Amino acid sequence: MIISTPNLCDAHPELIRVVDPVFKNYGDKSSFGGEIVTVKCFEDNSRVKELANTEGTGKVMVVDGGGSLKKALLGDLIAQSAADNGWAGFIIFGCIRDVEPIGTMKIGVKALNSIPLKTERKGVGEKDIPITFAGVTFNPGEFVYSDETGIIISSEQLVKT
Repeated sequence: MIISTPNLCDAHPELIRVVDPVFKNYGDKSSFGGEIVTVKCFEDNSRVKELANTEGTGKVMVVDGGGSLKKALLGDLIAQSAADNGWAGFIIFGCIRDVEPIGTMKIGVKALNSIPLKTERKGVGEKDIPITFAGVTFNPGEFVYSDETGIIISSEQLVKT
């Protein structure tokens, strides 16, 4: 699926919220989108791993890691599990690791940066709640679209995924 965030902004200006441009692209799919599923966690990717192991067709996992640059919330094993389960991608307000293998996977990944340290899994974190970072609020059930130009959110589905 090819998504053009500029074209979506032009076609639907009244429906679009634009995410601050603070993310880097890491996955092989630079253009992706789908229904938002949220996770809020801080330096513990337990909930990310759990969700990656569930059916995710047409969905994007949006992870509020508090902007931490100390631990990676996504690595190659979890990313591969998500790809295998149909997830369109991840938007992570935090770090990832295993950049090279993730870069070959057919999944979209946007994150603030990378770091080689993994998290300690303590089972902490919330899912399916509104989360706010990068100038916008991500609500579960809304839609997010991402390409090399940027990331946008809409309360309505704008592209069939």
